Amino acid sequence: MTDRPGDHRTHQHNGRGELRILLGAAPGVGKTYAMLREGQRLREEGRDVVIGLLETHGRSETEAQVGDLEVVPRKAVPYRSIALEEMDVDAIVARNPEIVLVDELAHTNAPGSRFPKRYQDVEVLRDHGIDVLTTLNIQHVSELQDLVLGITGVEVQETVPDKILDDATDIQLVDLPIEVLIRRLEQGKIYPAARADKALTSFFRAGNLTALRELALRRTAAEVDERLADLMSPGLNQLSAASERIMVLVDPHRHWADVLRSAWRLASGLHGELVALVLAPDGNVDLIADLDREEMKRQLQFAEDLGARPRVMSDRSGETSDRIDAIVRAIRQERITVCVLGVHADKPRGWFGKRRLDGSELAEAVLIQTDGVDIHLVRMSDRA
Repeated sequence: MTDRPGDHRTHQHNGRGELRILLGAAPGVGKTYAMLREGQRLREEGRDVVIGLLETHGRSETEAQVGDLEVVPRKAVPYRSIALEEMDVDAIVARNPEIVLVDELAHTNAPGSRFPKRYQDVEVLRDHGIDVLTTLNIQHVSELQDLVLGITGVEVQETVPDKILDDATDIQLVDLPIEVLIRRLEQGKIYPAARADKALTSFFRAGNLTALRELALRRTAAEVDERLADLMSPGLNQLSAASERIMVLVDPHRHWADVLRSAWRLASGLHGELVALVLAPDGNVDLIADLDREEMKRQLQFAEDLGARPRVMSDRSGETSDRIDAIVRAIRQERITVCVLGVHADKPRGWFGKRRLDGSELAEAVLIQTDGVDIHLVRMSDRA
């Protein structure tokens, strides 16, 4: 890659482009508007800025902010009898701007695209040294899905792994008072009237928006705290990360992601390493029974997406005593300080080994055989 004359690129230490995320609590708070305004400001400073992908949703006030910013044409992706349009990554790389504006980071690309998700396209742009300014709503952060579902009752399909946010250079909150957001919705400035009426009684209820706004505030506050800690005491941060080691047991239960997310939040809060433990015959996941194997692999992949380091150990016979022994061995070998286990809310027994064993019994068994380990139990529900 060759920089242009007068280029002001601010690459990360590894030469990758930077990632700035404009984070909002909900659609309509002004993320795209803010992205375009920032693009205009950077252009006025002499920066080479282009629009890689823009979704205005017909909002005239947003469209007006495009001004004279250069727009890279989209790429047609044939799908059945129609052509869908997606961001043209190759064209942007060939254009080689300093900064590209990319709307809706959580977007799912059309079938047949190079990658299934837009955030993966963004990673390619960054690999080519291009800085990216993008937008994201808090409900699309993968590791918050259990909280979002609990708040809104909606299972969000389009998500972005939190590791993408962790790697961001900057996360800025685009905030709007709840009453103003609801008024904009009522005025048809976010959705058409028919859709707005439905939204006001579901996702856009004041209670939902307040809770989502709190999530967004906490996420950006955590980002600020982490950067401040790095600046003030990098040595202490390294000591903390080295001293706290969290292990989560991975289980082939369809809602085990709740446990994994809880373990990830705990590890993030403690600035510790997260280890994902899988118990399998002879230490081989492929030898797990057919009914559980694929689900176990899915849960393990999700744990890795969270940034967990996988550890597979043999439970020999599958008997409860062998499984407990394997957990204890892993705790000792990995020098674990916190062990995270899952418990069914309505079926607290029967999830572990061949003998029925509830979370408290398992916790007691582990505590008896280990020293200096805290047990963290996560309650799950068997929701449909």
